[in-house]
Amino acid sequence: MARILVRPLVPSAVTPNHITTLRLVVGITAAGAAAVGSDGWRQGAAGLFLASMLLDRADGELARLSNRKSAFGHKYDLVSDAVVNALIFMGLGTGLRESTLWTVLMGVVAGIAVAAILWLVMRAEKTAGTRAAELGHVAGLDPDDSMLIVPLSMALGFSTPLLYAATVGAPLFAIFFFWRFRYYLGSHQ
Repeated sequence: MARILVRPLVPSAVTPNHITTLRLVVGITAAGAAAVGSDGWRQGAAGLFLASMLLDRADGELARLSNRKSAFGHKYDLVSDAVVNALIFMGLGTGLRESTLWTVLMGVVAGIAVAAILWLVMRAEKTAGTRAAELGHVAGLDPDDSMLIVPLSMALGFSTPLLYAATVGAPLFAIFFFWRFRYYLGSHQ
């Protein structure tokens, strides 16, 4: 879908980094909307986060179609992913603060774990080159596609179970990821 949407932009002055910047702004706005705390704001946050995810695909598609790939653009995309994906969980935790649980802390834990994973990806790429820490496709799905559960859960009213799952799942995945790519953490660099 992203490819279809960006194809008209190929001959234009719009660059992949413009799309990444828009993704960053829309994603941060989604996190802010999630932090407000009402169901209506969470619904809006879900839509904004989904749009942000689509823009995340669009920047790469535009880079490939227009042959405007760059090392800076790739890093900018990774940093934007880390910021947006961490902040959506922090925003969600903040938005659920009226519950009896420690949801703000839960959001911070999930957000830090997500950011840590993306930090390791950047470290691996610095050492071994672009895409060094990719997990590859599973059953035809990109691991990034798993993030679709976030706006879907928010839109369907499952924000609290989503936050529980992210609070446990994101740190566990971070531990797995650090174990799987532990070679890049050594002092041999």
